Amino acid sequence: MDAIVRELMDANVGKVKRNEPLANYTTIKIGGPADVLVEPNDVESLKKTMEIIRKHGVKWRAIGRGSNLLVSDLGIEGVVIKLGDGFANLSINGTEVTVGGGYSLIKLATVISKQGLSGLEFAGGIPGSVGGAVYMNAGAHGSDMSKIVKKAQILFEDGSIEWLSNEEMEFSYRTSVLQRKRPGICIAAVLQLKEGKREEIVAEMQKNKDYRRETQPWNYPCAGSIFRNPLPNYAGKLIETAGLKGYSIGGAKISEQHANFIVNTGNAKAEDVLNLIQHVKNIIHESYGIHLETEVEIIGRT
Repeated sequence: MDAIVRELMDANVGKVKRNEPLANYTTIKIGGPADVLVEPNDVESLKKTMEIIRKHGVKWRAIGRGSNLLVSDLGIEGVVIKLGDGFANLSINGTEVTVGGGYSLIKLATVISKQGLSGLEFAGGIPGSVGGAVYMNAGAHGSDMSKIVKKAQILFEDGSIEWLSNEEMEFSYRTSVLQRKRPGICIAAVLQLKEGKREEIVAEMQKNKDYRRETQPWNYPCAGSIFRNPLPNYAGKLIETAGLKGYSIGGAKISEQHANFIVNTGNAKAEDVLNLIQHVKNIIHESYGIHLETEVEIIGRT
């Protein structure tokens, strides 16, 4: 990887780090090193980074703010691209908002609520970046990104940049075309919002924030919801009913506050979390005949 590091640094694409621990970049504070971590300066730097990656034929993946992500203890092979401040632009034109993929979703929800724009109240308290939220169709409180994304700007592996419409993004529950068919990086999105009463929007968003604070374990490092809800059932309720709240393996523990969260009590390894996930799956299948699927994205060397 030394050759690719030298080329990335010579191209002045941005911050380039070798063997960088990804525990520093995930909300659960777990993860081995990336062979190479790149934080591009801007879109042109990102395109150049992708060009160099293709030239060397190495694996790559993008991360945002590291929520909904569990990285292997052995780290990630190849290049990890992190969208940072160079992708944190924001433009508001009436009810249409254009925002960079690296922009904080919580910050965006706060800013636009104060502008009297409605549609993103559900995101109050959801950690992560706009790009990550588009990638996984993040949602809560009966709504999600698919309801407000008009189009998304995607950089694909071949270096091309396209605007994909809402329909072309093929959103469904916690997923999009970027996960299933066309791997790419969301570098910007245009959101279509609605005018509303500022006080009501701010109050609704605050209510959602308070609900998350009261019901979810944000006092410990965690990755967000671990399992997808097997509707009409809810993963957290199934796990709680099975008596698994508080169950732990190593430093990983099922939250006493919300059973669909696994928290890092201080020294958890990815292996602990994976073993705990498998244990929960086994118990829920034995108890209810239901196969739980993970919502958190599990990546890295095995």
